[in-house]
Amino acid sequence: MLDPRIIREDLDKVKTGLVNKNVSVDLDKLLNLDTSRRKLIQEVEQLKAARNQKSADISKKKKVGEDVSADILATREIGENIKEIQSELNNTEAEIKSISLSIPNLPHASTPVGKSEHDNIERRQWGSVPEFSFKPLDHLEIGERLGLFDFKAGAKISGRGFPVFTGLGAQLERALISYFLDTHIQKNGFTEIMPPLLVNRKTMTGTGQLPKMEADMYRTDEDDLFLIPTAEVPVTNLLAGEVLVPNQLPVSYVAYTPCFRREAGSWGKDTRGFQRLHQFNKVEMVKFVDPATSYDVLETLVGYAEALLQGLGLHYRVLELCTGDLSFAAAKCYDLEAYSPSCSSWLEVSSVSNFEDFQARRANIRVKSNNKPVFVHTLNGSGLATPRVLVAILESYQLEGGGLKIPEVLQPYMGGRTEILPE
Repeated sequence: MLDPRIIREDLDKVKTGLVNKNVSVDLDKLLNLDTSRRKLIQEVEQLKAARNQKSADISKKKKVGEDVSADILATREIGENIKEIQSELNNTEAEIKSISLSIPNLPHASTPVGKSEHDNIERRQWGSVPEFSFKPLDHLEIGERLGLFDFKAGAKISGRGFPVFTGLGAQLERALISYFLDTHIQKNGFTEIMPPLLVNRKTMTGTGQLPKMEADMYRTDEDDLFLIPTAEVPVTNLLAGEVLVPNQLPVSYVAYTPCFRREAGSWGKDTRGFQRLHQFNKVEMVKFVDPATSYDVLETLVGYAEALLQGLGLHYRVLELCTGDLSFAAAKCYDLEAYSPSCSSWLEVSSVSNFEDFQARRANIRVKSNNKPVFVHTLNGSGLATPRVLVAILESYQLEGGGLKIPEVLQPYMGGRTEILPE
C-alpha cells in the first residue's frame, strides 16, 4: 500500500509511476474521497465536543434543579447526527481502502521504463550453451525414458498441470530442495520456516495477492482460506502487526513449500511438461530489513540465487525487469533465467524483488527508529523454484542414449549416485 501522503503531496510522481506500470487508477476520485473523509472526521469531532459540552451543562443544571428536558433532547439529536455522519464516514473509508488496495507499488527510480517483457534489460550471463556430440532430447523425452515423472498419472488424479514424480525422479526433486535449503541455512544465514499451506484473506491481502489476483488463486469456499501461491505469503505475514526493535533486523527466513496457482492468464503460453504448472515446489528467501539497506540486500539476494545456479553448473542470465513487467507489489525486480537446450530459449527460475515498505504498510510491520515506529522494507526471491531448474538439468546434463549425469552438488543427496541410466 502506498503512503497516502505521497498521493496527496506528489500526485504527478504517482501518476507517472502508474503509467509506467501500465495501470490506471482514478486518483482524483481517491483524493476527493480523502478530502471528504477529513471533513467528516472534523464534523464528528465537533459534534462529539458539542455533546460533551451539553452533557456537562445538563450535569450543572441538575445540581441546581433546573429543567434539562430540552438539553437532553438536543443531546439525543446530536447523537443521531453523529451516527449518520459516522455511517457516511465508514462508507467513505471503505471506498478509500478499496481503491488504495488496487494501487500497485511505484517503480523505483532505477527501474528501466518499458511497456512489456520485451523491454527488460539483460544485465549478465554466466556459463555457456551446452554442446552435444549427439542429437539432444527434450526434458519430457529424457524423463519418460528414465521413469522420473508421470504427467498422465497426475492428470488422472488431479488434472493437467499436476506432475507425479516417481522413483529417482522424486529423489532428484527432493535433492534439489535439500540443496537449496542447506545452502541458504548453512552458508547464507537464513532461518528455516515451515509454514501452513492454507492462509486467510487478511494474509493474502498483506502481501498484495488480494484483491487483484484472487481469480488466479485456489480457494476453499467454506473457510475462505487460500492455498498459497508462494511461501512469501505466510512467511512475510509472520511479522504482521509487529513492532520490531532495531537489533532484530535484518530478519532472514527461508522456506520450502509446494505452491499453487490457477495460472488463469497462461492461455497461449508454452504449457508442456514443467513449463507451467498448477502445483510446483519452490524454496523462498524472505528478508525484513532497514529501509536504508534494502537495495544492497536486493543485490545480495540475487547473488544467492545465482550461486545456486552456478553450483549446478547451469547456463543462465540475469534480467532487470522494466516498469511494465514488474509485479503488482514490486518496486524493483530481477529475473534469473536458465537456458533450455531443447528449445534454445530461457526459462525463468527465480524472481527477486524489493517491495520497499509496500507490503509492510499492508501488513503493518514496523521497526522502532529514534523511538518512533517506521515501516520496514521487505524483499523476497525464489531460491529456487524447482520445475524449470529440473528442465535445465535434464537437458543440459543428458547423456547419449537418454541417460542423465547428476550434477556434482546433488550427488550427496542422491546417495552418491552419479548417473541415471535407462533400464
